[in-house]
Amino acid sequence: MTQELLATLQKNFPLTSKPFEQLANEFNIPQQQLLSLLQEQKDAGVIRQTSAIFDTKRLGYTSSLVAFKVDPSRIEEVSKIINSHPGVSHNYEREHEFNLWFTIAVAPDSKLGLDKTVQALAKMCDIEHYIILPTLKLFKIAVKLDTTGKAKKKEKVNLAKHKQIELTQLHRDVIKLLQYDIEFTKEPFKPAIEQLGIDYDTLFAVLNELKEAGYMRRFATILNHRRAGFSANAMVVWEIEDDKAQQAGATAAEFSAVSHCYLRPKYDNWPYNLFTMIHGKTQDETNAVIAEIAQTLQTDSYRPLYSSREFKKQRIEYFIPAFSEWEEQYLQGATQ
Repeated sequence: MTQELLATLQKNFPLTSKPFEQLANEFNIPQQQLLSLLQEQKDAGVIRQTSAIFDTKRLGYTSSLVAFKVDPSRIEEVSKIINSHPGVSHNYEREHEFNLWFTIAVAPDSKLGLDKTVQALAKMCDIEHYIILPTLKLFKIAVKLDTTGKAKKKEKVNLAKHKQIELTQLHRDVIKLLQYDIEFTKEPFKPAIEQLGIDYDTLFAVLNELKEAGYMRRFATILNHRRAGFSANAMVVWEIEDDKAQQAGATAAEFSAVSHCYLRPKYDNWPYNLFTMIHGKTQDETNAVIAEIAQTLQTDSYRPLYSSREFKKQRIEYFIPAFSEWEEQYLQGATQ
């Protein structure tokens, strides 16, 4: 039952005043037993966070995947410098001459902007060779680990069209609060409505509006991949002809084991333009998925980049002063 519960929570968390009561009824167990079970999974590190998951770009942040070529003897030192930036959410060592891969976002009011921020980090780290790989086309982003082993090999992927709204102060206040982990209590949203001075109906109406407008992808539980048993996680990069890239991306995204699928730019020193994140419990399992995708795409021009070390993995905190503080500190140092 635990695996079925985790599978459910990764998809959509009930937006009600007493969500665990609803879940307990669905799974036909006492609410306190369900809460204890979830707390055990959290204490064991399987559950990383349960919160609103927001769209970085939709909120006005500019982001990109970046790869640094780092002397292996300096990789921990360089990682610490990179991780100091509040917009760095993921940072991994991977098996390639470009061996340090991180995602970074800069705030809407950034004075440096994305490219100059990456240049600043490269200068701080004394890195000469790096590539910036922004998203040109998003085909899929949905980390939902198959904890039950019952998921179909393929799934339909529909990127919803979003209605346009103008963010109000209430929207921003809700985003600031609900981006953080909730507690496993009978009324986990109660602290939020008390702090905001609103009722439950207003809170859930705002959250649903944010979802319909694409600012919030979903409210859900995020698992720790390795603690959940998915230790063979590969970023697979594919060299696809430009005129076939759109179809290839849509095809690869249909595989359930693929959580992320993007089209990114090519460079003289980087021929790969399609990126897929694939999660498996064993390397053989992941390699089998990769082979099936390769056969479907009818290509042998690809490379799996397995992560050997994780230096950072956490959700970006939106609308916090740390972004401007980092920039001010860097700019002050650069002028001295």
